[in-house]
Amino acid sequence: MEHDREDMAELLVVRHGQASFGTDNYDKLSELGHEQARLTGEALRGAGWIPDRTITGTLVRQKETLESMGFGGAAEEHSGLNEYDFHDILNARFGGDVPHDVRKDRKTHYQTLRDTILEWQEGGIGTAAESWLDFSGRVEAARKFAVDTDARRVLVVSSGGVIGQLVASAVGAPNPIMMTLNLQAKNTGMTKFIFNKSVFYLHEFNATPQFATAEKAKLLTYS
Repeated sequence: MEHDREDMAELLVVRHGQASFGTDNYDKLSELGHEQARLTGEALRGAGWIPDRTITGTLVRQKETLESMGFGGAAEEHSGLNEYDFHDILNARFGGDVPHDVRKDRKTHYQTLRDTILEWQEGGIGTAAESWLDFSGRVEAARKFAVDTDARRVLVVSSGGVIGQLVASAVGAPNPIMMTLNLQAKNTGMTKFIFNKSVFYLHEFNATPQFATAEKAKLLTYS
């Protein structure tokens, strides 16, 4: 069934900027992450896209991204937008002794994380603090919170796993696709949905117009 676009609102979900991988505190933006966020806000304002409502999870890297985008203000929070706790899930898989390469080497980390999350989705990693069903349930609760509004442009800052799950759910994809999408998520990549009171559609995934020039393309990262 066709829907009149004038009847639709927009939900723009932005992944946080580059965080501090390999440090004692991952949950903060690197200097590059702040610059990525600044360029993202600049691109949105240049396109005339100004949010009517802003929401983040409770994670520092998400809040810092929104601030550096220039849309901090009176943002709301919903913990359903927080990333799954990959530290906890990996610790649960390895009995608290995560190999050094998994912690410090990006390639090894993400290969191992992919396999671990697929096992978690199948009901494995039972000692993790959060189950897959709990994670997917809270993401859906956050989606409903974001679209329960009269705002026409809703800006959300979240994380790769949440974005992967939102997209997979919107298109009716099987659970493993969430992780495929998660691993493609670019820092400050923009994923847009359109919605009204009765429908919710994916419109665009992982766009990065803020890095469209050859010079700015060098600032593109995935972790």
